[in-house]
Order: sequence, then C-alpha cells, then structure tokens
Amino acid sequence: MSKKSLSQSRRNFIKNGAIAAASFFIVPRHVLGRGFIAPSDKLNIAGIGVGGMGAGDLAELAKSPLVNIVSLCDVDDRMAKGAREKYTKASYYKDFREMLAKEKNTIDACCISTPDHTHAVATIAAMQLGKHVYTQKPLTHDIYEARVLTNAAKKYKVVTQMGNQGGSGEGVRRTQEIYKAGLIGEVKEVQAWTNRPIWPQSIPTPTGTHTVPNELNWDLWLGPAKHIDYNPAYLPFNWRGWWAFGTGALGDMACHILDPFFRMLPVDYPNSAECSVANVYREMWRETIYTDSCPMSSIIHLNYPRKDGKGNIKLSWYDGGLMPQRPEELSPEEAFGDWGGGILFIGTKGKLLCDCYGANPRLLPLKKNEGLNVPKTLARVPEGHYIQWVNACIAGYGKAKTSSPFEYAGPFTESILMGNLALRSWVLETKTADGKTKLPGRKKLVWDAKNMKVTNFDEANAFVRIPYREGWSLNETI
Repeated sequence: MSKKSLSQSRRNFIKNGAIAAASFFIVPRHVLGRGFIAPSDKLNIAGIGVGGMGAGDLAELAKSPLVNIVSLCDVDDRMAKGAREKYTKASYYKDFREMLAKEKNTIDACCISTPDHTHAVATIAAMQLGKHVYTQKPLTHDIYEARVLTNAAKKYKVVTQMGNQGGSGEGVRRTQEIYKAGLIGEVKEVQAWTNRPIWPQSIPTPTGTHTVPNELNWDLWLGPAKHIDYNPAYLPFNWRGWWAFGTGALGDMACHILDPFFRMLPVDYPNSAECSVANVYREMWRETIYTDSCPMSSIIHLNYPRKDGKGNIKLSWYDGGLMPQRPEELSPEEAFGDWGGGILFIGTKGKLLCDCYGANPRLLPLKKNEGLNVPKTLARVPEGHYIQWVNACIAGYGKAKTSSPFEYAGPFTESILMGNLALRSWVLETKTADGKTKLPGRKKLVWDAKNMKVTNFDEANAFVRIPYREGWSLNETI
C-alpha cells in the first residue's frame, strides 16, 4: 500500500472512531514490543479453524481496512476451501503449532474457531508468543482451562475477546441501564432458555469402521481429546453433542443468553449446581443412558452467592425445547423470548425480559415500556464485537477495552461449565454389593470455586480438568 493510500485509509478509520488515541504515534512494530501493533501497520491475523464459523469470523474481521489475513490453518482441506480461495495470499497449514512456529514473526493476532476441545491449546499457544487472540465461545472445554486462560491474559498482556457477539450489542447495555435505574429492584431469580440442541444428542456412540477422508488429518482434529476412531457422525458440525469435543446446548448458547446476567449482577461463581435430564427409554421402566453424548434436554439450577453479601441469586437454565412457565404479566399472545431463547430477570419490584443475545429488553407487563425514559449511561460499540477487538489490538494492550476480555470471559465460562458438571454426574453409574445399578450423581453438587472442586461428590471432579492425550499440553499452570 502506498503512503498516500495508507494515510487515507487511516483517516477514514479514525473518522469511524477506530483508533483516534493511537493515531498520533507512527512507530515501527518492533519498537512497541511483543503484543503491540504500530498504528501505521495493518493487523496481520491468522485463522485457526477457518471453515464454518471460522470463515464467518474471518470475514467479519476482514471488514476492517487495517486487517490483513496472512495465514490459515485447518485440519480439513474441505472446510478450508472457501477461505483459501478468498485469501489467496495467506499461507496454509494443517497444524496450528507448525503455523505459529513458522509464522510467528508475521502474525500479530489469531482468530480461533475450532471445536471446543481445541480452544484452549490453540489459544494459549498463541498467547505465549505474544499474539492477541479472538476465541470463539465457549472460551474453553473445561473449567480448568478457563482458569488458565483467565490468568494467562494478565500474564502475557495481549488483547483478548471471546466470541459472544451479543456482549457488544445494544440489548445487553440497555438491559444493564434498565436494571441500574432500579425499575425491577433487586434480582432474586433468573430463568433462561434456548431451543438448542439443533444437532443430535442423547444418542448411542457411533460404531463401525470408516475410512478417513484424504483431506482430513483425523489425529490433528482430535487434538488433545482421547483417541476415538474416525466416524463421520462427529464432523463437521455434530461434534457439539459429544462430550469429548463439545459442551452441549449449555456451552453453545449460555455465553450468549446469560451474558446480561453475568455482566450486570454482582456474581462470579456458583456455589452449587443440580439438574434434571431427559433420558431415552427403549422399553417400559428401563432407562437407557448414553454417557458419551450430551442429553437431549435438561434443566439446570445454579445458586450464586452475591459478591456484596446480600443473599443469593438462583439461576435456572432450560434447553432442548424445555421452558420455564410464562410469567403471569405476559399475555398468551405476547412473545416469551424469541426463536433462539431468552432470559427473564425476576426482581423485588418487577420483571425484565430479553430475547436471545440479550436483545430487545422490556419490562413486564409490556405497558410499562410505554413512554419509558431511561438515560443511556453506558458506551455503545457501534463498530461491533469483531472490529472492537481489531481496534484494541492496534491500539495495544491496556489502551482500549473489549467487551469480553478473558478476565471477564474466563470466569463467565467457568460459571457456565459448572452446569455441565451436574449433567455429566447425572449419568455416572456404580454397582451396589448385590449387583444393582446406582446413580449416585443425581444430587446437588456443592462447589468450592477457589479450589475448583466439588466437595460432596468426588467423581464429578474428573470433569473439572479433562485429561489430555499424550503429546498435548497447555504448557501453563495456574
């Protein structure tokens, strides 16, 4: 790019509120040091996982005139085809570790859009090289990984963002403003729901022998997960319903739907979790339990002690088509959330309802919204979730904010995944002395958040930190 063209590009960028503060410094990248990008340069981004959602993520990032997609990585050539055809000058790899090793002097930031089980290993590898990271939700596959990434964000001083785009939306901010105006009083209970899963769950483990496609490196696709023979039932999308790779409906959607809850209320970690799960029955009175697959539908109850010491907030989550009872303030014809789900805040003075992603917040009954005048007190993100991260990367660590930095997204993800400990405990079987099957995990789990440990059912702790396959490691400790 010529100096004239670059100058014009930067003027347009600043006009849109991109990097006004940083625009006064024209400094070479090497002077700023690891993790800092000179405003005179483009932000060189590498994509790890570039099919499906990854392709969409890169397309959004590339809308910035100061972004350059320089490298692509995907274990499946079929999934990478579109991105490779679009970003023809970008280098291409199948192993992100090789890409980071060879391109570390070229890459400034990484966008990580792999299946859940690979989020943490790819993200921490980039952070350890001083690269800014945008990682899809949920941030990690297990609770331990989330704690590691939370700490790593502070340690490596890079700009981070989790991909819960609603966190930068108007709805989440408007919800906070309505709440802070005192219109519903103190929140005592929250109900949230989603229509997910929209992929198979609560099904038998796939069997049979299948040939791995030539375009796919199955060993790399497995990454840190335990070895499982290739089966087309797992990919490219249905991995979400298998515990080895995904986090089910809760992991997929709670980072969107619960964002206003976690963002505006004085909570961090729950102190207990319990659930009920829909099971499959093959014959009368005989329960069939599939331990490898996430449940088809569930209800999860999490209890959150308020950080201000004023009691507790009860959160109830519904998925798989299950929903809480409609509030009496809502008429039968009025929408209870939207197609994707919703969240209801029940306060001491009233109720507040939002759609999926925290959109369209409204008081109940709806007539309370007529003439409602709550001032805007929170800054908006007109550039959107993706470009907000780009701008912050260009400005440099500590110079600009993102909506879901890992300091926020890590504890948020931990909180959500606590619900999955209850789900996985639900199906744990033991045998009594007389050979009968017992399901001891169907209880309220008591959680010690500081030490990341279930204190009343030790078997559940096996899911707090899921063992990695030999050859894989975070190379990071808490």
